[in-house]
Amino acid sequence: MSNDTAILVVEDDANLRALLDEELQQQGYHTTLTAGVNEALEQLQQQPYALVVSDLKLPDHNGMQLLQSVRENPHLQSVGFIVITGFGSIEQAVAALKAGADDFLTKPLDLEHFAVSVERVLANYQLRRQLHDYEHLLGHDTESWQGMIGRSAPMQTLRRKIEQVAKSNGTVLITGESGTGKERVAEAIHACSHRYAQPFIAINCAGIPADLLESELFGHVKGAFSGAQSQRLGLVASANGGTLFLDEIAEMPLAMQAKLLRFLESGEIRPVGADVDQQVNVRVVAATHRRLEQAIQAGEFRKDLMYRLDALQIHVPPLRDRGEDILQLAAYFIALSAKHIGVTPPRLASSAVNTIQQHAWPGNVRELANAMEYAVTFCQGKELTAEDLPHRVRHVSSSAEPTLTTLAEVEDRHIRRVLKAVDGNRSRAAEILGIGRKTLYRKIGLAPEQDQPPGA
Repeated sequence: MSNDTAILVVEDDANLRALLDEELQQQGYHTTLTAGVNEALEQLQQQPYALVVSDLKLPDHNGMQLLQSVRENPHLQSVGFIVITGFGSIEQAVAALKAGADDFLTKPLDLEHFAVSVERVLANYQLRRQLHDYEHLLGHDTESWQGMIGRSAPMQTLRRKIEQVAKSNGTVLITGESGTGKERVAEAIHACSHRYAQPFIAINCAGIPADLLESELFGHVKGAFSGAQSQRLGLVASANGGTLFLDEIAEMPLAMQAKLLRFLESGEIRPVGADVDQQVNVRVVAATHRRLEQAIQAGEFRKDLMYRLDALQIHVPPLRDRGEDILQLAAYFIALSAKHIGVTPPRLASSAVNTIQQHAWPGNVRELANAMEYAVTFCQGKELTAEDLPHRVRHVSSSAEPTLTTLAEVEDRHIRRVLKAVDGNRSRAAEILGIGRKTLYRKIGLAPEQDQPPGA
C-alpha cells in the first residue's frame, strides 16, 4: 500500500484519536483527524480518502449516519469504512456490515488487530477501484495513442521520446524484451514523421534464411542465381521515401551486417547480380531484445554497425513496470477476444484482478493478449475468474523464500519476555524497557482504561 494513502479518522475521544493517529502514521499513512460527522463530511468533499475510521457514537450524529452518507455518494462508494465502538453488540455489527462497513471493531482496541484490519480494508479499496476502472473500460472505447494503450509514467515517457525521434531522419534502435511491442513503436515513429504518407516495410531478420536475406533486402536481377527467373525489387527499394523496420537485428548474419552498414553510410544499394548501385531514401529503424554489447563480445555482431544503429535509441518498458496499464490492457484484450468469438465481454472477478496484477508477465503484452484470449474462450459464465486464466498465469511458484522475522516481531517477543519476568507489572516493564507506559500499552495492544489498579 502506498505510503501516501489518506485515511480520515472520526473520533470524539481526544486520547483515542491521538492514539489512532500515531498508530496510522507509524504505518506510513497520511491521516486527517475529525471529531464529528459534519466535519468528516466536509473533509470528504475537499479531498479523496481511501479509508474512513469512525466511532459509532459521535456528538453531532452517529457513525452509521456517516456510513450511510458515504455509501449513498457515488463518488465515495469505493472508500473503505471501519466502524469502532465501545458498546459493541452482534446486532450492531450485523447492521453496520449490512450498511456497507468493511469491518466492525470494539473498544478497547487491539492495535495489532486494528492494523491488520486497516491493511485488509485498504487492499479491498484498491480492488474496488480497479474493478470500477475495468467496468468503465468495457463500456467505452479504449483510449490509445498510435495504437498503444496505457497512461502510466513509463508509457508517457515513451510517447515523448517517439515524438522527439520522429522529427529526425537518423537511424533508430529500439530495445526491449520480447513481447513489449517494439514493432508498434516503430510504426508510431513512422506515423509521427514527415514520411507518414510513404511505405512502412517490416522484416524479421531471424525469420529469413541467411542465403536469402540479401535478396530480400536489396533485390536481385534476372539470372542472378538459380531460380531468379525475373528481376525482383528488394524491401529497401520498396520502402523508398518511407521507413524500413529491421526486427531482431542481432540475428542478422555477420556478412549481411557489413552490407547493411555500407547502405546506412552511403544510402546506396546494389541488387544481387547487378553491376551498378542505386540511390534510395529510406529511414532505418532496427529493434532487438538482446544486448548488442553482449552479441559483440560473442563475436556475433559488428561494433561499427551498433554505433551506426545506436544514433537514436528508444527503450520499450516491460509490462511489469507499467502497473496501472495492465488492467486497462486486459480489458482491451478481453473485449477484443469477446468480439472475435461473438460473445458479451465477461465481467472480471476480483480473483482474476488479483491474479493479473500479481503475475510478472515475462512475455509482456503478447503474453497478456494470449492469456485474455484463452480466458474468454474457456470462461463458462458472465464472470471471468482466476480459474479461467491459463495455468502459467495463476500458478504461484512453490519455491518459497525463507521467512525472515521483522523488527516489530522481535520487539514484541522481547516485551512479552520482560512482562513475564516482572510478573506482568507494566510500570516495572516500561522502566526496564526505557519507554513510557502509554507507549507500552500501544505496543501490547491495550488502551489506557485497561491499566492496572494503583500499585500494580
